[in-house]
Amino acid sequence: MHIIEDIRAYKKNDPAARSVAEILLLYNGLHATIDYRIAHWLHTHGLRFLARSISQWSKLWTGIEIHPGAKIGRRLVIDHGTGIVIGETAEIGDDCLLYQGVTLGGTGKDVGKRHPTIGNNVMVGAGAKVLGPFKVGNNARIAANSVVLREVPENATVVGVPGRITRICGEKLDHIHTPDPIMIEIEMLKMRLDALEHKTEE
Repeated sequence: MHIIEDIRAYKKNDPAARSVAEILLLYNGLHATIDYRIAHWLHTHGLRFLARSISQWSKLWTGIEIHPGAKIGRRLVIDHGTGIVIGETAEIGDDCLLYQGVTLGGTGKDVGKRHPTIGNNVMVGAGAKVLGPFKVGNNARIAANSVVLREVPENATVVGVPGRITRICGEKLDHIHTPDPIMIEIEMLKMRLDALEHKTEE
């Protein structure tokens, strides 16, 4: 049943997906998820070497590395996918969307739970890094190339390096059109500088 739900989720989220056959045969994100589910079952039943073997083979085949110890919910969509890394203690809820180059990793400072917990209906944009054992709330959006090092509340949007929370109510956000708060601050500083220069000239 999981694979049917996954295929439907790809068809819903990816406008380039033209048919079920195309998704099933050609989408490396779906292949990586199927391999993960097999490896995770083996991992939870004590066959950890075999589980890691499958995950490493899958990494070579798909370009996506998912540790078999990670916990992933239903209807995960991995768009493009190349370069994604999901660590051993990472957890991902239902209906999440990950773009290429995403890392759900650790900082090297923690033991035990080392990787993030991602809520339901979370979007993580291309190249974003979410590092550490904290929670990202339901319906959160993490913009492309952001580096997130602390907890993200529900319905929040995170942008920049380091990641900063921005809230834009009533507007659908995505990883391309989300404003960069750092650039906004730079523009404000430029305006203040121009105003000071104008006063100095007077």
